[in-house]
Formats: sequence, structure tokens, C-alpha cells
Amino acid sequence: MGAAASAPIRTAVVGFGISGRVFHAPLIEADPSFSLDVIVTADPERAAAAAARYPKARIVPTADAMFALAADLDLVVLGTPPVTHFDHAARAIAHRLHVVVDKPFVTASSHGEELVAKAADAGVQLTVFQNRRWDADFLTLKKLLAAGALGEVRSFESRFEWWRPEGFGNWRDSATTAEGGGILHDLGAHLVDQAVQLFGPVARSYGETAHHSPEPEAAETEAFVSLLHESGVRTRLWMNGMAAQGGPRFHVLGSKAGYTKWGLDSQEAALDAGLPPSDAAYGVDPQESWGLLGVDGESSAVPAERGAYPQFYRLLAEALLNGAPLPVEPGDAVEVLKVIEEIHALA
Repeated sequence: MGAAASAPIRTAVVGFGISGRVFHAPLIEADPSFSLDVIVTADPERAAAAAARYPKARIVPTADAMFALAADLDLVVLGTPPVTHFDHAARAIAHRLHVVVDKPFVTASSHGEELVAKAADAGVQLTVFQNRRWDADFLTLKKLLAAGALGEVRSFESRFEWWRPEGFGNWRDSATTAEGGGILHDLGAHLVDQAVQLFGPVARSYGETAHHSPEPEAAETEAFVSLLHESGVRTRLWMNGMAAQGGPRFHVLGSKAGYTKWGLDSQEAALDAGLPPSDAAYGVDPQESWGLLGVDGESSAVPAERGAYPQFYRLLAEALLNGAPLPVEPGDAVEVLKVIEEIHALA
């Protein structure tokens, strides 16, 4: 137990819903620097599925049961609802365990700052699973920007929209804003983070939210955010889980060219279907979904970079074993939360 990890990094995944089952457990299993030792879920069906898929892991029903095994662990991964993140992360840090927290990081930026301080005092590493920094389309756009292919970027539009009027069938359908619920916390944590990664800190923000859920106390189901970055770039972000027709995933306009990309990254669907990250087809976007670069009448498809969610855990292993930088600094997630809190205060 403690901050000095050695391979394999002994890992517990708390929660076996979409987060733990689709993202964390498969990525951890695929990385030889980690061992998946404990999975926490109180749901009998999920427990059975976890035991069948990961027979070497101990399946326990509560976080208390997992923390009782802390002496045999190095890392705790939190894939639970955000209202639980602060308490679980604080307990893990108190046990001198490294921590990965799924987004949204916590329910308030002040809680995030407190966890960052606790981790520093304990000498453990704390990071946030901002996996969409490794989406194929995001990596492609980063490459285009680095090459100057668009010239001086003037506006960046980013959308995460789908048609799911029946809801998620989980905590997201009823969680309040105070509990970290709402599409602005859920998807805004990704979209704002991507915008800041591309164009730098936010100088001013504006937003609109709407509620279309049958759950009257639940948080917003639709949001629009406008950010003016200190770099001068204007970002416009849309999030909607009830969009009968979706807009382009990215629409970026520069002084030389534009870039427009439709459709969502394929990695979540691939992992959900059981495709291992080691498969040659993993993370590869088909040619028909490539984005277009150029001006009207003179645009061409840009081959997509390969999606790379496994990179998060590869970089985390380097950080825990060799002292390399974390894949995501927790302070980045705190700054994203501050933007989201400002939008909620104004909307």
C-alpha cells in the first residue's frame, strides 16, 4: 500500500455500470502494467457479469469491502455517480492509494481543489478520466491545428447530440445539479475540456440550459455554451440527449480553411461490443466518417488519426512507475468545473 507503485499496478474499479464495464475494466485489463484485482458492485447481475468477464478479480459489494483490502492495492478507479466521488476519493487518498476519478470530477470545484490538496499532502497521484482527449476526431483536429492547415482559427463549434428520449436508465435521469447531474456536467466536462485543450484558458463564458425530462427535479437535458478564449478564439458547444437530428461533431473555421466532421468517435461502441483495445480495428474510423478540410467546393477528406483511449492508462502507468506527468492534471478538471458553475449561475 502507498504511493510507490510497482508493476503490475494493483487496481480496484468501483462501479460496474457504463463507466466501469465499458471503459475502465477493459482498458486496465489490456494494459500489462496493471492488474484488475477488485471490482465493486452491489448489483447481482453486474456482479455475475464482472465475475464471468474477469475471473481473477475479487467482486465485492461495497466500497467499505474494497477499502478493507487497501493493503493489497495501489490504485482506485471511481466509475460511480459524481455525488460519491469526493467521499470515495478522499478515503482512497487517506489510505495512500492513487486515484482515477471519472468525469465529472466532483460536484463542486471547491471539492476538487480540496482533493488536489489532500493528494499532494498524502504524496499520491490523483487524475481525472478525460478520455475524449484521445477521440480519433479530436486527435485529427489537433494534428491539423499543429500543422497550420486552417490558418488562424476564428471559431470552433463542437456538438455532442443524440436521440435518447427515453433517458439513460440510470442515475443520470434523476440526478440534480447539486448531485453532479445534467448534461452540462456530463458532456460539458468533455466538450469544455477539449475546447480549453485546443485554444487555451477561458476569458468569458455564456450559456443556456433547458429541461425536457419527465423527472421534475432532475437537472438540464440540453445546454449551449459560448466561450471566448484568451487566445481570441470563440467556442460554441452544444449538448443534447434529445436531438432528433444531430449537427456536425466539429465545425472549425479559420483564415485559410474550415474543417467539418460528422458522427461520434467509435471507441465507446467498440468497447461496449467487446472489441479489445489490442484489436487492429479498434479506434479506426471508416473513411466515410472522415472530416472534410478546405473551403466550399474545394474540400477533401482527411484520414482520421486512430482513437487512443488506452493511452490514458499507458501514461498513467508511466506516471505511477516512473514519475512521468499525469495523463490529465486534476487542476484542469477543476477549471472546467468552474466554467460549468459559471454557466449554471448565469443560465
